[in-house]
Amino acid sequence: MRLRIASGVGLVAVAAIVAGCGSQADTAKQAATAKANAALKLKQARAAKVAAAAKVKANELGQIPVLMFHRIIPNPGTNDDRTPQQFRADLERLVKDGYVPITASELVTGKIGIPAGKHPVVLTFDDSSPSQLTLTGTGEPAPDTAVAILREVAAKNPGFRPVATFYVTRDMFGKSVPEEQAQMLLWLKNNGFDIGNHTRDHHDLRTRSEKEVSEQIGSIAKQIDDLSKIKPDSIALPYGNQPRKKRLAAEGKNYHHAGVFLAGYTPAPSPFSKAFDPLGIPRIKAMEKKGDCAQFCSIAWLDWLKANPDMRYTSDGDLSTVAYPKFKNPYLRPAFAKWNLQY
Repeated sequence: MRLRIASGVGLVAVAAIVAGCGSQADTAKQAATAKANAALKLKQARAAKVAAAAKVKANELGQIPVLMFHRIIPNPGTNDDRTPQQFRADLERLVKDGYVPITASELVTGKIGIPAGKHPVVLTFDDSSPSQLTLTGTGEPAPDTAVAILREVAAKNPGFRPVATFYVTRDMFGKSVPEEQAQMLLWLKNNGFDIGNHTRDHHDLRTRSEKEVSEQIGSIAKQIDDLSKIKPDSIALPYGNQPRKKRLAAEGKNYHHAGVFLAGYTPAPSPFSKAFDPLGIPRIKAMEKKGDCAQFCSIAWLDWLKANPDMRYTSDGDLSTVAYPKFKNPYLRPAFAKWNLQY
């Protein structure tokens, strides 16, 4: 009896072991199959992204126009100013050419979330003039101010984002009372606009000591933060002149800027390109083809980018990738190697 029982137990044990081995083998096979299927799905998804990028001729290593505006007034006092009619025409040209506004903050941080086939453009306004933003008694932008015109054009053209970056000095849109200054900054913040640093007194930083540079930049940064809880991501240098110590424009007491903007005269490199220098990002003056502007201002550069579409930034519509033709791979910044989507 004992032998039979032992033999029976042995048979049961052997069966259990065999069954267990079979179960482990099946589980391993299932895991391998699942892994292979997941890899195939990833491969197919990437192939679909590559095909979509190729279809729109995406080039996220291309150039981006950063347009520089000052006052928007009926009777321009200098060629830095634009009339409301000229500014409307500037925006309508951008709509026609397939541009979508992004902020300076989005540019310098690489968060360029626009539809596939579209091109980013950055609208920047220096000196915080009342012609850029004045609020009526009901808290709405006054007619023919830059913000009002931008919102009007965007309302007529779905997909054209009403965003821009305002580079602020202590003359905050003509307001001197802190409560009124806060109202202006908070209105911009709450309506999706970007606020940048333009120094307190608009001095030429190239002629100033390191202490003066730090104080000019840091004091207005602190004022903006105190009024609106906004820490500017970028600075536009007065007259486009860098301080003798370039890094001081980006970092100092009370401020840290991911991007430093100049005053001219070319489109900006993509933030994903090796050509991108965060301490010296060029902008383009908004003006017709006259004098030097026959080659170096907004109308001329927009014409050139339209005639050379392979040179401008074209989005693939996917924030998680940097898409571009294979031959441009040597120009990709190494920091974005994992994001690359070549076709």
